[in-house]
Amino acid sequence: MKRIICIVCSVVMVLCLCACSDNTANRTGKNNTKTVTDVLNGNTVSSQNNSSADNSSQVNASGNNSSINNSSVKPTGYVPDGNLSNLKCDVDLTVMNSTMVYAEVNNMLTNPDKYRGKIIKMKGSFSVYETAARNYYACIIADATACCSQGIEFVVANKRKYPNEYPALGTQITVVGKFETYKEGSKMYCQLIGASMA
Repeated sequence: MKRIICIVCSVVMVLCLCACSDNTANRTGKNNTKTVTDVLNGNTVSSQNNSSADNSSQVNASGNNSSINNSSVKPTGYVPDGNLSNLKCDVDLTVMNSTMVYAEVNNMLTNPDKYRGKIIKMKGSFSVYETAARNYYACIIADATACCSQGIEFVVANKRKYPNEYPALGTQITVVGKFETYKEGSKMYCQLIGASMA
């Protein structure tokens, strides 16, 4: 009887290991879905899998490399929007721990209808994705282990010129704005509109 139980347990363990192995291969090998980080960095999943190039820099519309982790020295002309601590917010991500923030941002991106019209406050690093048509500015938040990141695009209330009137790439910023969605082509995107940045 003990021998039969040992054989059954061994078979179950082998099946569990095979299931985990196949799942991991599917997640990393054949997934063509773009993440927020892919869009902001101008990378596609397939280029990340097939390229050994350093993803710490991105190429802007003019072909110049602009490093994501530039020095935190602010360009001349950048003026923060002042103290944002007293603004009333519906969702304040700055008071949550990193795990909760990451989960909440993920929920915003997957269930945007729940947040539409709410005032969101978040803290993260400044990033920009430059295109010929326009620039996309975002606040990027890393998870607790700092291995993954998500971000939300924002549009400032007071028109600014890039790069002089924005912080340096990678600078820690706080952004407060109204959560809305918009479409480009057939895809829906999330953003904070009328945003203040400090």
